[in-house]
Amino acid sequence: MHYFTLIFLFALGLGLALQLWLLNRHARHVGLHRNQVPQPFSDRVSLVEHQKAADYTLAKIGIGRLDLFVSSLLLMLMTLGGGLSLMDRLWQNTGLGPITAGIGLILSTIFLISLVDLPFSLWRTFVLEERFGFNRTTLKRFFLDQLLQAAVAMALGIPLIWTILWLMQEAGTLWWFVAWLVWIGFTLLITWLYPTLIAPLFNKFDPLEEGDLKSGIMGLLEQCGFTSKGIFVMDGSKRSGHGNAYFTGFGKNKRIVFFDTLLKSLSKEEMIAVLAHELGHFKRHHIIKQLGLSLLLSLAGMALLGWLMQQMWFFQALGVNRATDALALLLFLLTAPVFTQFLQPLTANLSRRFEFEADNYAVSQTGAEPLILALVKLYRENASTLTPDPLYSAFHDSHPPAPVRVANLSSKTRS
Repeated sequence: MHYFTLIFLFALGLGLALQLWLLNRHARHVGLHRNQVPQPFSDRVSLVEHQKAADYTLAKIGIGRLDLFVSSLLLMLMTLGGGLSLMDRLWQNTGLGPITAGIGLILSTIFLISLVDLPFSLWRTFVLEERFGFNRTTLKRFFLDQLLQAAVAMALGIPLIWTILWLMQEAGTLWWFVAWLVWIGFTLLITWLYPTLIAPLFNKFDPLEEGDLKSGIMGLLEQCGFTSKGIFVMDGSKRSGHGNAYFTGFGKNKRIVFFDTLLKSLSKEEMIAVLAHELGHFKRHHIIKQLGLSLLLSLAGMALLGWLMQQMWFFQALGVNRATDALALLLFLLTAPVFTQFLQPLTANLSRRFEFEADNYAVSQTGAEPLILALVKLYRENASTLTPDPLYSAFHDSHPPAPVRVANLSSKTRS
């Protein structure tokens, strides 16, 4: 057995054991605190609502464990089990050129993975979300969404895959750097097109109606020196009862989007506080910093792939006996998460730090109390647990735990 096979198996096994251990810790911690609302929330969240959030979290943990096992088993079957080799032979026998056959191999692998994940998506939507009162979609809409997502992914992905495979074949030893530049252009293009071309394929976006809320928002935007292409309300309620707000696009194509469920939940002051938090990400340059970090990591990944594809042991150690550009790309995309999962605490910590900075910015614009009230409502109505396990949260959560975040905001009211 090749040494890299042993390294891969060790990382896969260690990662699976670590994730299951963290899930078990999380489940135990949430269960132990199920019957008592944490003190900062005791006058704002009822015990029934707190227990609903705990039960919702425990249900997600249950399906999460099974998902981990299945995804790990599928990865083993696709690599060391010979799945990729079998699919590669089938596409090789079609007589298609290397790039066309490579695209077929990549797309069929993605389809197979999506097919395995489909029962989990159905269960989450029509069992878990339905049980806790969040699901608003229908089976017909669910499958239409799946087909539309696949069509959009193919329309955008096939030209990108073709370009990268062509560069791997024709651009020499530095193909990876040129491919990285292509990836930058593709990312920026999709980010620019998403608000006006892609997102409207799935949801309806109506301009926010004139009134006190819009006047307050426009005043905040002017105060913060932020310009956008408009403020829109998205019909998120046709699929889910969860609420959210986000920025999308960049440059002059930026949009502010509120879920319609959010408008029904929060007061004007609370909505403006949530928006001030999102503006904090913009004003503190978090989006640019995250994009810059992502591009640096993708550059390192491309450079590593450029080296690995020249090493026959990379293919053989992962169950493939033929070295092709498409197989190199597929093996890298499938196995890289096995190793990069151990970096999750670092990226999660950076994200949580950004959330604190955005909260602090919101306090400077609207005060702490409106944002606290808004967050408590969002935690309550989205059934977000108020008592996550600290280690699990440190590893996985992009936002600070509810008690920590509210405590930080509350300290600003006393300063």
